[in-house]
Formats: sequence, C-alpha cells, structure tokens
Amino acid sequence: MTARYPLRTRILHWLTAVLIFSTLLIGFVMVNSIGSYASLRAIHMTLGVLILAIVVLRAANRLTHRAPKLPDTVGWVEHKLVVGSELTLYALMLAQPLIGWAMVSASGRPVVIFGSLQLPRIAPFNADLFFILRQAHSVLAYALVVVIAAHVSAVLLHTLTLRDGMLSRMTFTKPRERAQNARNSRRVGVQTRTSPTGVWAHAEKEARRG
Repeated sequence: MTARYPLRTRILHWLTAVLIFSTLLIGFVMVNSIGSYASLRAIHMTLGVLILAIVVLRAANRLTHRAPKLPDTVGWVEHKLVVGSELTLYALMLAQPLIGWAMVSASGRPVVIFGSLQLPRIAPFNADLFFILRQAHSVLAYALVVVIAAHVSAVLLHTLTLRDGMLSRMTFTKPRERAQNARNSRRVGVQTRTSPTGVWAHAEKEARRG
C-alpha cells in the first residue's frame, strides 16, 4: 500500500494549488482587462502574498518531515528528476510573489493587500527596474505553468498507466488497497457467519456466553 503524506502536508499542498491556479488565471486575465484592472490587481497581490506565506510554511514543514517513500515504479533517474522538479517548483513559488512585490514597489504604487493593509516597499522606485521585474514576473509565470503541467502529467501517468497509487500519496480519500482489504475482510466475515461451520461456531459462542 502506498504511504501518504501527513494530513497537514496534504492540506497545504492543495491550498497552494488552488491559490496558484487562481492567481495565474487572474494574472492572465488582468493583463488583457482595462475596466477591471485595478480590482483584479488588488486580488492578484493579495493572493500572491498568501501564496508566499503558505509556501514558507510548506518549506519549513518539508524540512522537518520526511516525504513518504516513492512507489517502486520510480527508478533512480526518475527519483532524481522528482527531487529536482520539487526544488524547482519551490523556488518558483517563492520567487514569483517576491518579484511581483518588488515590481509593484518599483512602480511607485503602494503595495496593498486585503483592501487596506499596506506592505512595505522592498524595491526602490525606478522605471528601468520596474520594466526588468515585470518581464521577469511574466517569464516566471510561464515557467510555473510548464513545471506544474509536467508535475501533473507525471502524477497522472503513474496513477492511470502504472497504477502505483502515486496520486493517493496526496489525496484525502481512503487508498484503494485499504478499501479493498476492508471489503475483503467484510466478505470473509459474512461467509464465515453464513457457512455451516460458522453458524455452529457462532451458536456455540452464544451458548457459552449464556
């Protein structure tokens, strides 16, 4: 049976996934929007800071809790790729909101989240710096999409093709093997109780109890 991550790790993982998907979607829509640009930018910055905080928590959690063993279908080379992609994903998730924060600071606009909470500037007001950071923010957004797509594709390949329970490491549902074992145990129990030997043993047990 495939071992799963602790509950805390799974919650942080899926919360990060939802926030990143939402932030990327809003960011791509925001670039092509005029009337709603200000409100979308405010939501985008708030989600970005939330992602930064959660990823810091995830990194601390990852350093203090060892990941469960990968399935036997993962070879030595693929294991190295998994570790490398995980480190790359963490680096992108940390760098992207920081660059966005610095970009807004360099633009001269206040960095406001949750509607009224103003954050300190982490970069000086500078038009050239703003342009560089804006380009870097866009490049990292596409890089994040590529890395996430590769991550999801690899998990689906293992889950649907190799059927090694890779996805169950991070899900909240009961693993298939455990559910199957439970069903088998119940089936054996029913067969035991309904067989002649089982009925006789049950009656003898009840007689002794009486």
